[in-house]
Amino acid sequence: MIYKFKSKAAGDVIMMGPGGDAVLRIIGKEPGAKGIIESSSMPAAIRAIEQAVAADEAARKQPDADEEAKPAKGDGVTLRQRAWPLLEMMKRAHAADESIVWGI
Repeated sequence: MIYKFKSKAAGDVIMMGPGGDAVLRIIGKEPGAKGIIESSSMPAAIRAIEQAVAADEAARKQPDADEEAKPAKGDGVTLRQRAWPLLEMMKRAHAADESIVWGI
């Protein structure tokens, strides 16, 4: 599934299913084809994403036990990179007292 988040306060944000599912779970929403994030719940959602990003970055800094046994490879896309567009949309939508919807 592809998520297309919309708000009157910002441009659309498109996320692929797994990334969108993960971010929705972080903010306490059940992933689904349709949904809404109301302006009043955005401060808690923003804090939840920021805390999850901090935890993800701390986990990435921890040395891996078999790090020497594995060949070096890229870290891929971080949670910070995946969540940033939606996080910025939430900040703008909250400031404008607008909701964010998807699947509508």
